[in-house]
Amino acid sequence: MDNWIIYSLGFIAQLLFSGRMILQWFLSEKSKRIITPQIFWHLSLLASFLLFVYGYLRDDFAIMMGQTLTYFIYIRNLQLQGEWHRIPKYFRVFLWIFPLLIVLYGFNNDQYDAAKLFRNDAIPSWLIILGSVGQVIFTLRFIYQWVYSERRKISSLPLGFWLLSLLGSGIIIIYAIIRKDPVLLAGHGIGVVMYIRNIYIQKNEVKG
Repeated sequence: MDNWIIYSLGFIAQLLFSGRMILQWFLSEKSKRIITPQIFWHLSLLASFLLFVYGYLRDDFAIMMGQTLTYFIYIRNLQLQGEWHRIPKYFRVFLWIFPLLIVLYGFNNDQYDAAKLFRNDAIPSWLIILGSVGQVIFTLRFIYQWVYSERRKISSLPLGFWLLSLLGSGIIIIYAIIRKDPVLLAGHGIGVVMYIRNIYIQKNEVKG
């Protein structure tokens, strides 16, 4: 597949990720408190779907791992907000099994080597580890958010979510610079500004 198609797919995913954050940021600024609109999770799931495909096409384990871990948390948040069952049943089934389908497709057609998940000649081992650490931390924000929301039975974005976002994103930016990945660099570069602003808003909300 042509590189421009692959990169376009990645940029569309990052635009969706950035779009959800900009919308959330705008609504939070307007309300002077952290707001989590339902469309935030719809855009998250769609963007994760596309970025998983992008990572697969680039043989990039760090991206695939990060998206696989958060993908199902997005679905759970849609369930908590009562939005998941509004999606047609056949499409819900497809979304549940999508990550498994795409990996099995690659293996069964001899297009994908399992060793590439952990060893890519284009990416040194230490860089894969760095990118993976960044993705794990970045993913932990949604695991933290998920546990927080499950305890309260309502989908929300706590302060810890933004702190983990900032730390994970910072590491991924370093990874993106070394990897020369414009998709990751653009997405996380924009995100850092919004994470800092949301931390500020939430701290003021707690004080108030």
